Amino acid sequence: MTDTDNISSSEPETKKNTPFALIAISIILAGALIFLIFMYYDQKTKMGNQMVEMETVLTQEKDSLAHELRLMVVAYDTLKTNNDSLNSVMQKEKTRIVQLLTINASNAQLIIKYKSEITTMRDIMKSYIVQIDSLNTRNKVLSTENTEIRQQISKVRNTNTQLSKVKEELSTKVEIASVIQAKDIVAASLNKKRKETTRIGLLDKLRICFTLRENALAKSGPKEVFMRVIRPDSLVITSSPDNLFEYKGNKTIYSASRAVDYMNQDIEMCIYLDNTGDFIVGNYSVELYLEDNIIGRTNFMLSKK
Repeated sequence: MTDTDNISSSEPETKKNTPFALIAISIILAGALIFLIFMYYDQKTKMGNQMVEMETVLTQEKDSLAHELRLMVVAYDTLKTNNDSLNSVMQKEKTRIVQLLTINASNAQLIIKYKSEITTMRDIMKSYIVQIDSLNTRNKVLSTENTEIRQQISKVRNTNTQLSKVKEELSTKVEIASVIQAKDIVAASLNKKRKETTRIGLLDKLRICFTLRENALAKSGPKEVFMRVIRPDSLVITSSPDNLFEYKGNKTIYSASRAVDYMNQDIEMCIYLDNTGDFIVGNYSVELYLEDNIIGRTNFMLSKK
């Protein structure tokens, strides 16, 4: 066989092998394409699942943070203090929290910012709680101190009231003790010859003699003793309707009076009353007054015979 015959016989074999090679390559490429398509959809499914999971986590995180914000709003409502300045600042923080609740955080970046804001607010609220506790503690201390002070003031007032009562009682006792009293009061009805008589027809003058007692507590100096002669029918005999003196804030009629210079020692004196024609039969009472006080009393009687 010649070389020409060999070449002629190999050409059909080459042409026969070419389609098989193309088919093999096509199958390989198709398989690779199918594999890539499978991997693409598998990866897309995984990424979709991850996105769903991430969205779920973000939603849960957002709901958790929103719940915490609502709890903080309630907590602010429970914080009470009498400090107006602190109340104003806390109200602003509460308003800020309410505004933050209206934000619709839908991505991780906003959620992180959201969480950071809440952390800051939580720290601020803790500082307010500390301040309020401190203020409440101080208020309790002040309240206790005020109660003690009020009790002390009450004790002082009670003591002052008691002292005032004691002082008043002492003043009353001193006032009573300083009253000049009359002693040895003797009433005598006299006739024209200055002899005593009980017969109303012979009466010329009435004489009331007495002694102003010694009293070291009384004020010395000029004084006036007033005498009231009271008939059996309670009428006061007087020498003039203008005979009035003040007793316990009222104008009172008197029968006769006499001035005396009192020197804190016993002093004897008499007051006379002329027969005004107003005397009647019966038992009379005589009252002596000095410096708004009754200082003595006595009685006498007049008869027809």
